[in-house]
Amino acid sequence: MRFKPKEMATLGILSAIGIVLGLWVMIPLIPSAPFLKYDPADVPIFLGALMFGPVAGVMMTVVVSVVHSLFEGVSGISGLIMHVAATGCAALVIGVVYRGRKTRLGSIVGVLCGALAMTVLMVPLNLVVTPLFTGWPVQAVAELLLPAIIPFNVLKAGINGALALTLFYALAGARIIDI
Repeated sequence: MRFKPKEMATLGILSAIGIVLGLWVMIPLIPSAPFLKYDPADVPIFLGALMFGPVAGVMMTVVVSVVHSLFEGVSGISGLIMHVAATGCAALVIGVVYRGRKTRLGSIVGVLCGALAMTVLMVPLNLVVTPLFTGWPVQAVAELLLPAIIPFNVLKAGINGALALTLFYALAGARIIDI
């Protein structure tokens, strides 16, 4: 896939915004699992997937995730795996669904499907990756699925998807982007 220079510049700017948001804004959403922190880094990634398609969304995910992992040290490896898988999956689904149906409903369905795909993928991924990098028993992680991990992923994907859609249509309304 080839991108024009203006598109590459936009993707770079969106990725830089995602990096800054991911490093500076971290809010615990689930009191029983304060280690699960919401960050809005996915907002510009989802926006990029809507604007430029699934390949752009996945590329941005990798760039943002690699930079984040460089700042997080050893724990950055598990974060890299989880972020690339979760956000990459969501961005891929959002981009594919919206590319197939470029309507307001298509964008909403794309974001909802992306959020669902991310949430579903994170269940087995947490059961494998979290014990590997934290040393926690799989049973301990499994006990966190319903009260913490699943709600966290639904909230994170839902909030970021809603913000991305809001920005997408605000930019389109201001004629900054064409949809």
